[in-house]
Amino acid sequence: MPERDDEEREFDIKWADRAERKEPSARARMLAARWKDNPPGPVPFRGEPERRASRSSSSWVSTAVVLGCVAAVIVFLGYINFRPY
Repeated sequence: MPERDDEEREFDIKWADRAERKEPSARARMLAARWKDNPPGPVPFRGEPERRASRSSSSWVSTAVVLGCVAAVIVFLGYINFRPY
């Protein structure tokens, strides 16, 4: 009989949302315990790091290499299809 009750039992999300108190996640509990004795210092706002010219040029180089490889594959496949047997 207990097996049948377990099969018929269904988790009701609305019932869970109406709970008066929700337990914090394991990470929240861990951080609260860690910060109780040693609270974290203030963290300044960090914007995006400045990009260097070498990085932007390397992205263009990698883009050109990829497009060149795609073009080479297209040409090679075209050569195979037009080659007489």
